[in-house]
Amino acid sequence: MVRAPEFPKNLTWLNVQRPLSLKEFRGRILLLDFWTYGCINCIHSLPDLKYLEDKYHDLLTILSIHSAKFENESSIKNIRQAILRYEITHPVLVDRDFQVWESYAVRAYPTFVLIDANGRIVRTIAGEGRRELLDQLIGELVNGIEPKDIQFELEEMPILPLAFPGKVLASDRLFIADSGHHRIVVTTFEGEVLDIIGTGFSGLKDGSFDEAQFSNPQGMTIHQNILYVADTGNHAIRCIDLEKRIVSTIAGTGNQSKTIYPHGGKALEVDLNSPWDLVWNGDRLFIAMAGAHQIWEMQDDVIQTFAGTGAEASFDGAIQEAAFAQPSGITTNGKELWIADSETSSIRSIDLETSQVKTVCGGGDLYNFGDVDSIGEKARLQHCLDVEFAAELWIADTYNHKIKRINSDGFCQTVFTESFSEPSGISATATHLFIADTNHHAIRKIDLKTLEISSIDFPSLCAPTVCFPHYISALKKGDSKERPHEQGE
Repeated sequence: MVRAPEFPKNLTWLNVQRPLSLKEFRGRILLLDFWTYGCINCIHSLPDLKYLEDKYHDLLTILSIHSAKFENESSIKNIRQAILRYEITHPVLVDRDFQVWESYAVRAYPTFVLIDANGRIVRTIAGEGRRELLDQLIGELVNGIEPKDIQFELEEMPILPLAFPGKVLASDRLFIADSGHHRIVVTTFEGEVLDIIGTGFSGLKDGSFDEAQFSNPQGMTIHQNILYVADTGNHAIRCIDLEKRIVSTIAGTGNQSKTIYPHGGKALEVDLNSPWDLVWNGDRLFIAMAGAHQIWEMQDDVIQTFAGTGAEASFDGAIQEAAFAQPSGITTNGKELWIADSETSSIRSIDLETSQVKTVCGGGDLYNFGDVDSIGEKARLQHCLDVEFAAELWIADTYNHKIKRINSDGFCQTVFTESFSEPSGISATATHLFIADTNHHAIRKIDLKTLEISSIDFPSLCAPTVCFPHYISALKKGDSKERPHEQGE
């Protein structure tokens, strides 16, 4: 075994009061997690790290090494927001210019480097889904280590009415995926709260509005007065009967799929992989399955892969041969599907008559990103997370903090350049665009006639921890029977 290289002294640390060194962790097991916050595989690994962190709390320290893929991901401010969004509770080293990445000979996201109590590298493991292997290896190293509790000064999340809203849907009212609060908020277009769906605490539970639970819900679509939700953190599709006020699970088991090749089956028996957005077209529900790098479809009680091999890449052609990379937004005009293919920073389309996939703008491969207004593959986007068809095609160009549109001539043009921070959701009515301004914890409204931008205020909305402090107390006591009531009770 070789000694682990020491960290450079000129780098920024987050979730900790001061810079750290490997030397001060002698006598304790270390697990380095090389990641970047927009990577779905890295996101999938966070629950595994949390599990290990809790199990070996007095023996193991996890250090996250953030080596940014996208330019936007190198911003200290944005990394701090990601730490808060994903509730990371261990130190994070900002690996500027891949200094640590290169010293540890890392080649892929995510990569884990296990270091023993003597400061020597035990194993380097790439890829998600490594909980069992890491658990086994750590278990073999703990003998003889003296338990020691270490506390860090974590970044603080402000208590706000919305927390990292991921998507928004404008129908006859406004549906907001309050992703950081694990709930759906229903309001008027002026901000009057009509309903809150879900307790506001992460879980997978069906039932009435005040007892149902979600985990990081994202995209939504409405069909025959039923709201369908991509319950991303639960790897499930949920439906909300707005008249009966009941939440049900219609697809997924709650477990993440480990299968990457095209497959399907009975909807409640098939494991899914981070469904991020969905849209109805005729009698089919189409799903942007971000974790599988595919587009899926559901009809009646059957769900299956519709397009994409499962490879994380950018290939056009027939739906059986095409490849996507973390598709995170989807919309339709009835004849075509358009997909925000985030990791290729491109907009892709699927012709529903010919079953052909093509790139509409941006992309080309996983590293072709930027900020260029142009036509087709000459245009450049940066990790776009949503797309909306409303006469023209509107794009939430998330990592460029912009809203763009593609006109009838195919020109991708910046329309709004100010005031956004990683906008991740976009929805339109005949007169307005509504934007989930994710890192500002806000919903913005754009008048399509005047192009005036305003923020929607929600004066009667509060965070779950403010509305239901008795529930926080119950959680700490382990009393799962006590649940919050609807706001106002």
